[in-house]
Amino acid sequence: MIENNELAMNIESRLSFEEFRKEVLNDYRLACVSREVSLLARKEVLTGKAKFGIFGDGKEVAQIAMSKYFQPGDFRSGYYRDQTVAFATGIATPEQFFSQLYADPDVNHDPFSGGRQMNSHFATPNIDKEGNMLPLVEMKNSAADMAPTAGQMPRALGLALASKLFRKVEELQDMKHLSNGGNEIAFATIGDASTSEGHFWETMNAAGVLQVPLAVFVWDDGYGISVPRKYQTTKNSISAALEGFRKANGTNGFDIYNIKGWDYAGMCEVLESAIRKIRETHVPALFHVEEITQPQGHSTSGSHERYKSKERLAWEKEFDCNVKMRSWILENALADEATLTAIEAEAKTTAQDARKSAWEKYITPIKADVQQFIATATPVLAIAGSKAEFVQKAIHEVQTNREPQRRDILKAAAAILVRLKAQKNEAAVQQLQAYYDTYFQQEKENYTSGLHASGANSALNVPVIPAQYGDEPTVINGYEVLNKYFDQLFTNNPRVFAFGEDVGKIGDVNQGFAGLQQKHGGFRIADTGIRELTIMGQGIGMALRGLRPIAEIQYLDYLLYGLQPLSDDVASLQYRTKGAMYCPLIVRTRGHRLEGIWHSGSPMGMIINSLRGMYVCVPRNMVQAAGMYNTLLQANEPAIVIESLNGYRLKEKLPVNLDAYTVPLGIPEILKQGDDVTIVTYGSMTRIVEEAVSTLEELGVSCEVIDVQTLLPFDINHLIVESLKKTNRILFADEDVPGGGTAYMFQQVMEEQGGYRWLDVAPRTLSAQAHRPAYGSDGDYFSKPNAEDVIKIVMEMMEE
Repeated sequence: MIENNELAMNIESRLSFEEFRKEVLNDYRLACVSREVSLLARKEVLTGKAKFGIFGDGKEVAQIAMSKYFQPGDFRSGYYRDQTVAFATGIATPEQFFSQLYADPDVNHDPFSGGRQMNSHFATPNIDKEGNMLPLVEMKNSAADMAPTAGQMPRALGLALASKLFRKVEELQDMKHLSNGGNEIAFATIGDASTSEGHFWETMNAAGVLQVPLAVFVWDDGYGISVPRKYQTTKNSISAALEGFRKANGTNGFDIYNIKGWDYAGMCEVLESAIRKIRETHVPALFHVEEITQPQGHSTSGSHERYKSKERLAWEKEFDCNVKMRSWILENALADEATLTAIEAEAKTTAQDARKSAWEKYITPIKADVQQFIATATPVLAIAGSKAEFVQKAIHEVQTNREPQRRDILKAAAAILVRLKAQKNEAAVQQLQAYYDTYFQQEKENYTSGLHASGANSALNVPVIPAQYGDEPTVINGYEVLNKYFDQLFTNNPRVFAFGEDVGKIGDVNQGFAGLQQKHGGFRIADTGIRELTIMGQGIGMALRGLRPIAEIQYLDYLLYGLQPLSDDVASLQYRTKGAMYCPLIVRTRGHRLEGIWHSGSPMGMIINSLRGMYVCVPRNMVQAAGMYNTLLQANEPAIVIESLNGYRLKEKLPVNLDAYTVPLGIPEILKQGDDVTIVTYGSMTRIVEEAVSTLEELGVSCEVIDVQTLLPFDINHLIVESLKKTNRILFADEDVPGGGTAYMFQQVMEEQGGYRWLDVAPRTLSAQAHRPAYGSDGDYFSKPNAEDVIKIVMEMMEE
């Protein structure tokens, strides 16, 4: 006779087995759906419905195994073959995948990018329109994907570091909507070939040093497009190459696991305990997922049969993860052949239904627009005269296009209108023109909006609070102004963190943080290694998770090391997610005049052209810099603040409201009124200009000196052209190379503001030499603009 407790155990065992069996079959079903999505998507590209496709086929089972341990609050920082991860975690649906493949601009269909990014580029929102952080701890989160290889790695470090800070920093303990005691893991995924990038190595080294909960999955399919792994990786194995990084007792580093991408049970067994260890101990780990296949090759741009041997192709068919999982299910009697066949048929239907629904949602509004165009353009035929045949043909081409695009409608309308200029006053032509203008503006908004935030998230909407001074203001060095400011900031705002090379113990090379690590702690104000790329990555990840990082680049010349993630990730983030995701990172650095080739840089042209989407602040002194930090910290937009290297020991008056006053972005400041010449400049050059202007005043020349304060945004109210209307002469001066920052300002005022209409003499630009600045005081004098240069050019303008 069976005892009651034994019976209960048997029932529980049977229930557990049934739950296990159900879970396995659901996983197989998802693997089949994802594979069918890849197969269908490739056909959509090859038949012309989509432009390009890159898919995750061959990685389905490994990604499902990984996703089983991805919990709410966790963040994914992956790459463009993670469609199965997105499906398994619920971040995306197959229908949304196809909507993105078709570049559907409706965010209700493609919520990740509104048609702005190609397929498998996923993103989840982190801040609402009112400027509030969303409850990230309740969400399964994904940082926005991007195409640059290994570009996802630096920010993964920051996403993981945020968990450590949420666990260790007392001031963050009550932010329960952002973290559950720092238990969240950052899951980074990367293709094996991309581990050759420096981004990967710098990130792995930093993660090993910092000991943060980062789980890195390397999908190893043996190739980087056509280049075999043996030409990519030392020892032909990334895990073997990284063996020296393996954590041992009493050391830092990370754990390394080798798993087979087709071994469902084996992967689940390893990952269950390994992910738990990362979550509990914050020891990072590398998962080398080997023997992955790529059934359709790299992308729709080519065929892998061109570079893979017959033996390799045969092996890939045999070790296809879906095939292997199917065999394992049958071998372990978890399902019979009929059940699996039914699952596979259902998966085909699911993928086909997703494709069909996404296509209908994409094409239906366009077809409606076609009908509206035809209805509006047809009346033009009656007054087209000799152009009637052309008009009829243009209408017919749009009407018979089975897969029209919005541009087809606009091109046809524009072609008709340009040929009927003589009839522009006819009612039919005017109606077509009005239709074209409205439709063009509506669709342009779909594709060009959102580079910067709006509403409560915008730095341009922060209230202006002027600096206030006492009757006898304290006068101190510029670095002391910053030191007092940062002390107040870190006391009042627990979400602010600062880090960089030499920022912590010695308080940065110019003493802005002197003594503050001792007061506010080593997590709040931290030293880093010499690794600008991942310093930026730290800041990106932390900002995505609700913290307010100030990431320091020691000298502006070193920004090149960290420029890629700022340009490709931060600057484009709001645009490429159509306002779904924000990264309010502040990059603090110092530049302009000092001494030597790599410590006197002012590459503003490079910065303003590569960082559109970020604000570029160029304060002339440290009080102004503090006001800019205050403005930025009240908004949710990224920016770089470039402090003047030679201004730290110059005396400044200390405002009494240092922690509250704000500098409006995009609003120049008139430092001196004048009538004869307008001089536009910024940063350290303001002092050179002011020195020159003193002499020019003695010579009878009245100069109006304008500090632009920010290059991005630039003079949004067109104050400079108002000055030019008065003086009719203008000089743009800075320390960038010729054609750099001065050319940018010139274009903004002359073209954007129409300043050319107010000129009496040719406008001038004054910049540094084309070469790097030479060392020494004389080197500075001959390399960079000086007061005598300003005087000479202004006098030439006066005599012209």
